[in-house]
Amino acid sequence: MVRPDHAGIRAAALSHMSTNTPPEHDISHARLDWDEQGQPLSSHYQEGYFSRHNGLAETRHVFLDHNRLAERWSALTADDEFVIGETGFGTGLNFLAAWHLWRQLAPNGARLHFLSVEKFPLHPDDLQRALGLWPELDNEIEALLQLYPAMQNPGFHHLKFDQGQVRLTLIIDEACAGFSQLLLSHHPAWQLPQRPVDAWFLDGFSPAKNPDMWRPELFELMQRLSTPGTTLATFTAAGIVRRGLATSGFEIYKGNGYGHKRDMVYGHLVQAAECPAPSTLPHNAFNAAEPAPWYVNRDTALRYAAPGIEKTQPQPRHAVVIGGGLAGCHSARALAERGWQVTLLEQQPQLATAASGNPQGVLYAKLSHRQETLSDFNLQALQFALRSYRDYWAQGIGANCGVLQLSVDDKTADLHDKLIAQLGQQELLQRVSAEQASHISGVACPSGGLWFPSAGWLEPKAVCEQLLAHPGITRRMCEQVSQLSFDDAQQLWRLQILHPQSPHQESRQVEAPVVIIATANEAREFFPQLPLKPIRGQVTYLQATPGSQRLQTVICGDGYLPPAVHGQHCLGATFNPRNLDLTLTEEDHRLNLATQRQQLPALADSFSEQRICGGRAALRCTTPDYLPLTGALPRYDQLLEDYALLRKNARANIPFAGDYWPGLYLNVGHGSRGLVYTPLCAELLAAQIHGDPSPVGASVERALHPGRFWIRDLTRNKR
Repeated sequence: MVRPDHAGIRAAALSHMSTNTPPEHDISHARLDWDEQGQPLSSHYQEGYFSRHNGLAETRHVFLDHNRLAERWSALTADDEFVIGETGFGTGLNFLAAWHLWRQLAPNGARLHFLSVEKFPLHPDDLQRALGLWPELDNEIEALLQLYPAMQNPGFHHLKFDQGQVRLTLIIDEACAGFSQLLLSHHPAWQLPQRPVDAWFLDGFSPAKNPDMWRPELFELMQRLSTPGTTLATFTAAGIVRRGLATSGFEIYKGNGYGHKRDMVYGHLVQAAECPAPSTLPHNAFNAAEPAPWYVNRDTALRYAAPGIEKTQPQPRHAVVIGGGLAGCHSARALAERGWQVTLLEQQPQLATAASGNPQGVLYAKLSHRQETLSDFNLQALQFALRSYRDYWAQGIGANCGVLQLSVDDKTADLHDKLIAQLGQQELLQRVSAEQASHISGVACPSGGLWFPSAGWLEPKAVCEQLLAHPGITRRMCEQVSQLSFDDAQQLWRLQILHPQSPHQESRQVEAPVVIIATANEAREFFPQLPLKPIRGQVTYLQATPGSQRLQTVICGDGYLPPAVHGQHCLGATFNPRNLDLTLTEEDHRLNLATQRQQLPALADSFSEQRICGGRAALRCTTPDYLPLTGALPRYDQLLEDYALLRKNARANIPFAGDYWPGLYLNVGHGSRGLVYTPLCAELLAAQIHGDPSPVGASVERALHPGRFWIRDLTRNKR
C-alpha cells in the first residue's frame, strides 16, 4: 500500500531545517564557479570540466572515437560484456555519451560496465545544472539524476540502468586508491583484476593542474587492470602522461586534439603486467609485506590470468539457489539479469516463510560517526537498497513513507548529533527536532532523531515473488536438499532432493556447476563449522486505533512501528538469543507493547494487550561481527592446513591463494537487516560468480568473506 502524499510532508519538514552545513563537516563535494555560458568550472583546480567549444563533441572525438567504440560495439554478440574505466567522473558527461552510443549499437543482452573514480563528486543540484547543457542526452540524464547517490560518501556506489544491462560503479576516492580496490589482492602474486578493463577514458583535470592523479602508480594500476588489446584515450598529450603509459606497457600514439587543443593521446596495451609465481616467493613464519592472500579464490582468479598461467575453462551458466527468502531470491535475480539460468529450491510451499516472512519489513540501517566497517557497509548497502526498491514502491509493494529513528535516550541523541556533525545534513538523512519529528510522522514524538525521507517499508514475501518473475528463473517449491556432494570428474554439484510433503517422500537429483546456499541458520546442516548464531525475534500484530492510524512514517528506536495496513500494525521485534522456541509468548507481546509505549507515550492507549490480534516468531541468522557471510566457501580443513603458519605469526609469509569448493557460494547471516543487506550482497555474489568488476571493492569483499572467522581464529591460535 502506498500512502498518498509523503512528498508534501517531506517538503514541509525540510523547510524547517537549516541547509547551512559547516564546510569542515560537509562531504567533499566539488566547489564550482559558472562562466557566462553556464558551464561549470572547478574552483579548486581553476579549470573547466569540458571544452568550451562543445563538451559533448569533445567526449565523442577523444574517448568514443579513439577507443573505437562504435566499431567494437557493433561487433558484439548478445552474451558479450564491455568494461570502461574512467578517471574523473565529473559531470558524468563521458558516461552519458557512452551509454547513449551503447543504446544505439550494442545488441540486446550485451552488458556495459562503466567504472569511474571521482575524488570530489558534484552535489546533485550542481550535477543537474551542468547536465542541462545537453538536451540530446535527456533520457540518459534523467535516469542518472534519479539514481545518483543521495549521499556522495567515499566508497563504491553501484548503479543499474536498462534492467541491469548498463551498470555504473562510481568510486568516490582518489584515483589510485579507488582503482586498487578492483584488484583481487595487493599481494604481489595475486595483483589481478576480477574482470579486466577493455577501454580507458583518462579524463580529470590536466596534469599541470592535478599532478597528484597523473602519476606512475596510476599507470601501473591501469596496466594491472588491463589485458593485451585494452585501449585508452586522453585529451592530454603531456610528456609525463605519454612516458608513464609507455613505461607501463602501452603503445602510445598522438592524434589531433579537439577545439583549441592541438594534440591528444591514444593507444593500447601491448605488455601485460606480470605477477611472480607464488612458488618463487618466501613461505615462512617471518613478517610479510602483505597479508596472506587466503581470501583469493585461485580458480576464479585465473579467469583472466597473466600470460604463462593456465586459464580456467568457463562452466555452463546454470546455478542452483537453495533457499527462497530474501537472500536466495535476490541472488537468483542478480544472476538471471546476467543471462544465467537459475533454479531456486525452497522446502516450504511458499516463499519467505522463515526470517523473511514478516508482513512488513523496514529499511533500517545503523550508522555511526566513526570509521567502522559495519557502519560503512550499512551506509553502502542502504543506498543500494533504496535504489533497488524504487520500482517495488511504485508498484505498491510497501510504502516509500520515510523512516524516523528517534533519539530514545541521551546516549542515542549524542550519537545522532555526532553523526550529523560528521556528515552534515544530507538528502539521505537529516537531524530533526521533536517538533519536526511530530510534523513528519503525524503523531506526537517525545524526541527528535534521524529522518531518512527516501526509506520506508516493504512486504518481503511480495518482494521475493517479484524478484523471481524473470524468464531465467525456475522455482521449485516443497523441495528439500538432503545431500550436497561435488563430482570432481564432472566438476558438478549433485543435490539430492526430497519432497517432504509427498506421501512417499519421493527423491530426485539436481546437477549444476554453481550452487548458492541461502538457507540462513540451516546452512550449518551442510557446513557445521560456519559461525552462525540464531536469534529469536517476535513481532506483534495490533489493531490500529484512530490515533495510531495518523502515523505516516516508520518509527524506529528500540523497536519499530510502521504505519497501519488494513487497520493493523506490525510492531517489534524482540531479540532473544537464548530461546529458539518459535511458539508465540505473551511475555514478548508485552515487551513489544511496552517498547512502543515508551517510544510514543502520546499513543500509549493504542498499545494495549486487548488490541493484540496475532504475531509471528522467527529466527534471525547472525554472525559474531553482525556482517553477512557472502562469497565463495573455502575448504575448511584445507584452509587450516594451508595457513597453519598464521598460528605462529599473523603476518607470516604465505604466498598461496585459497583452496575453495568449486562453484559453491554462501549468502547468509543478514540478521535483522535482510531487506537492506541482501540486494547488495546478491550483486556482489553474482559479480564474483559471473566475473564482473567488483560492485563493492576488495575491502568490503574481505569484510564479508565466509572464511574470515576461521582465519581470525587461526591468528589467535584457536583452531
